Amino acid sequence: MTKFKLTLVFLLVATITFAQKSPRKQATGKIGQVSLTVDYGAPSVNGRTIWGELVPYNKVWRAGANENTTVRFSKEVTIKNTTVPAGKYGLFLIPSEEGEWIVIFSKKNDAWGSNGYNEENDLLRIKLRANTAAKSTEQMTFSIDKDNGILFNWDKVLLLIPVQ
Repeated sequence: MTKFKLTLVFLLVATITFAQKSPRKQATGKIGQVSLTVDYGAPSVNGRTIWGELVPYNKVWRAGANENTTVRFSKEVTIKNTTVPAGKYGLFLIPSEEGEWIVIFSKKNDAWGSNGYNEENDLLRIKLRANTAAKSTEQMTFSIDKDNGILFNWDKVLLLIPVQ
């Protein structure tokens, strides 16, 4: 094979390998004196039915695409009356069609999606009610609300994780 053909094959493989349909994104901000970072793969709706199909109800989901979604706190925080030490945590969700969703902060932050999830690593589990957004958000997002916490938004779901 010529050097030119080898270069083309390499470029093709590199393009396929590194072009992600769900790019890595980060949401950063501060709540009081605490810096927060949410690192996640941001999938898009792409005409799919998200809740109950792509993301099943009542099953642990990695709260994003590809690698584990993680949350890093620079200092100790309080989440629903529970103290969470400074550090980096895996973030998982258990969506519910009706009722409250479960938000999980895991001590294991380097899993590949929910395949590496193990309840024994849970630092904190909380129940929260998801809200319905007025309009659909195509690409999943996390943002930091300096007064309230971490906001998750995808399709027509809004979920606020309270952080103090």
